[in-house]
Amino acid sequence: MTAVPTPRPPLDRSRLVATAPRWRVEVVDRAGSTNRLVGDRARAGERPGLVVVAEHQTAGRGRLDRTWETPARVALTFSVLLRPDVPLGRWPWLPLLAGVACDEALASPAAAADVGLKWPNDVLVGGRKLGGILTELVETPTGPAAVLGIGLNVATAATDLPVPTATSLAVEGYDVDRTDLLLDLLDALARWLDDWAGADGVARLRAAYQQRCATVGQQVRVDLPGGRVLDGTAERVDDHGRLVVDGVPVAAGDVVHTRSVP
Repeated sequence: MTAVPTPRPPLDRSRLVATAPRWRVEVVDRAGSTNRLVGDRARAGERPGLVVVAEHQTAGRGRLDRTWETPARVALTFSVLLRPDVPLGRWPWLPLLAGVACDEALASPAAAADVGLKWPNDVLVGGRKLGGILTELVETPTGPAAVLGIGLNVATAATDLPVPTATSLAVEGYDVDRTDLLLDLLDALARWLDDWAGADGVARLRAAYQQRCATVGQQVRVDLPGGRVLDGTAERVDDHGRLVVDGVPVAAGDVVHTRSVP
């Protein structure tokens, strides 16, 4: 007899609306890209605080316009519309701030796992990619805003992962409720956004990120535009969120790929 697959539970829309008062959470059954949806809403005049979550994302977007599809109800894929109350020059910190928020939100369900961050936008478990972060600047009728997209593999089966270096919470042995995880993540994101906007907020965020960053201290190869390559030791993250490799700061927007080397 063929086994009947266990139905994947949907996100609990009522809990998301009721328990995330800072955010206006909308759940859509299907979307090409939540970043594109939120970006379009921003350009049409939507206020910051909107969160769009897709049960099934068919054309997720990553850095350098990489795309992917996730099976329905197995991942946590969402985008947030932000207008941080900090100078625009600080906004490159947003993907790193989101990484710290992801790490904190995963502390409870994956407490025994080796959770870490790969500069500038990957969330890792046991050295394998659990998810990614993409921030995009959009012009709106009331000025610039940021669309922050986060995608995490929650219940994704090993056979559905895109590459051998990817993983999911289920593959790592964790049964995690996606609604709980999203609420924890939005709470952590709100706290870090508030802290970052305060006095010495950059210093605290930088310290928190470096503590969690698996890239710092590693020998790395940084692929730059035009075929240029920078090899060296990832020494630290500077006050602008750039990775410093053998004294040379590189910004996330200038990097094609960063990988550790033996």
